[in-house]
Formats: sequence, structure tokens, C-alpha cells
Amino acid sequence: MAAYLLRRLWQMIPTLAGVILLVFFLFKGFGGDPAEILAGLAATPEQIAAIRQQLGLDRPLPEQLWIFVRQILTFDWGRSWATNEPVASLFASRLPATLTIMLPLLVLEVTLAIPLALAVAAVRGSLTDRAIVIVTTVAMSISFLVYIIVGQWLFAFKLGWFPVQGWSDSPWTNLVTYAPLPVLLAVAVSLAPQTRLYRSFFLDEIGQDYVRTARAKGLSEPAILLRHVMRNALIPILTNIGAGLPGVFVGSFLIEVFFSVPGLGREVLLAVNRSDYPVIQAVTIYLAVLTMVINLATDLLYKWVDPRVVLK
Repeated sequence: MAAYLLRRLWQMIPTLAGVILLVFFLFKGFGGDPAEILAGLAATPEQIAAIRQQLGLDRPLPEQLWIFVRQILTFDWGRSWATNEPVASLFASRLPATLTIMLPLLVLEVTLAIPLALAVAAVRGSLTDRAIVIVTTVAMSISFLVYIIVGQWLFAFKLGWFPVQGWSDSPWTNLVTYAPLPVLLAVAVSLAPQTRLYRSFFLDEIGQDYVRTARAKGLSEPAILLRHVMRNALIPILTNIGAGLPGVFVGSFLIEVFFSVPGLGREVLLAVNRSDYPVIQAVTIYLAVLTMVINLATDLLYKWVDPRVVLK
């Protein structure tokens, strides 16, 4: 296990290097001149030249690349061009709000989708199965924006259960007052496709020979489903969860905008609108690192779920 972990960590280095080069040259080739963006339309050539010198844009390209790599290694991205706030402080202040939304969403999505999909797979072909398949298909065809509009109208304006928007300095108040509505709507959106997908994973396992053998030995159906079918289906489920985790953080952007959550997602959208390159570059690199770490953790979990898996 230790040798595999070290080898995977070593393999992440060239991948990260490729991401760094791609981000650096994409911003150089297609991002426009940062000095002109910072200076504004009324700036003189002398002002633009001074900003280029301050940012190191007048230096040779290899030296600019080294400055970019040093920023990544030291976690020092300078200051936001829009707010003049240090990028590291901006991340530290916005991340708690994003986690307040995302962590309950991840927990609820997994804990609800897996048992629901297993229960539906257990009654395959029944009226309940067909009804849930129809409901999930309809739910998947509805835009997330519709969920947000209807959810805010019903639960906030009509019933008055939750506030439409808002945030506070108290984590507990945010968790019990402002987070439930966006989390509820996000779970409602994600539950339908996850249930359908996990149902197919469970059905693949239910049709295997070992299930028929277990039934022939007299094992009860709940024991077969929980002890054998679920355990064997967890590997593709873990793969799906691991592949979708970075996407969940990206999906938080829309939630934070519509519910005025002062999280990292909304800050990234504002940075894109303002052409705030330091923030955009930092998010891009960190999201790439997060993806690689999640993939590694998923591979390690395979061994924990199924001891027969050999990590090479």
C-alpha cells in the first residue's frame, strides 16, 4: 500500500506540471494583457508599462513561468485585481460558506441515493419500480433553475419555512437557517440521476451467479442485498462519487449566486466577470489538485471496500 501511494504521488507531479503549463500559456495566449485590464481604458502607455513592470510581465517568458510556479508552491497568488484582497485570504474567508452548503449536500445525496436505489432494484419490474423510474426521468428533464424558482416561491414566499437569501457570521445559524433550502433543492436535483445510475449498478450485481447461489443456500433477501450485492456494487458507486466530487464544487457556483451565499463559487463567477486573473488561476490549479487527490483517495477506497482488489 505504501509503495502504491508513493508511486501515485510521484505520478501526480508530471500531471500537475502539465496543468500548470496549460493554464500559464492559455492565459498568456488568450487572456489579454493584464496590464491593460488593470489600467483601464483611460490609462496612458506609461501607466500600462509601469503596471507591466510591477507584475513582471516585461520579463522573459521562462522567468514569468517561474514566478507563476513559485506562486503555486508558496500559496501566494498576490492580491485580487478587483478587491485588492490577498487571494489566500479571499479563499480562507469564502471557503467555509461553500463547505456549509456542499458537505450536507454530499452526505444527503449519498445516504439517500444508495438505499433508495437498492430498494428499487430489489423490486425490479414492479409497479413501484416503474413509478420511481418515471418520476426520476421526469425530474432529470427539469432544469435546476426551475427547481430554484419553484422552491423559493413555495418554501420561502408561500410557506415561509426558509429565508430566500442571506448569510450571517454564525456557522450554526447558517447551517440551520440559510443552508437548508439550497441544500434541499440541490439534493432534489441530484437524487434522480444518482438513483437511476445506482439502480443499474445494483441490478448488474443481482443478476450474478453468486446471488443465485446465496439464495439457493437459504440466505434471506435482505442479507443478500446488504452483505453481498451492496458491497460488490460499491466500487462503481465510489467511482461515480469520486468523479462527481469536483463537479459538485463547480455546481455550487449557481447555488451561491441565486441564494446570495458569500462562498467561493460566487467569488469565482465575479472574478470571471471582472477578468480577475489571480483568482481564476488559483481556482483552476487548486481544482486540478483536488481532482487528483480525490482520484487517489477513490483508488485507495477500492481496497477497503473489496480486499480482492490489488493496487499496482
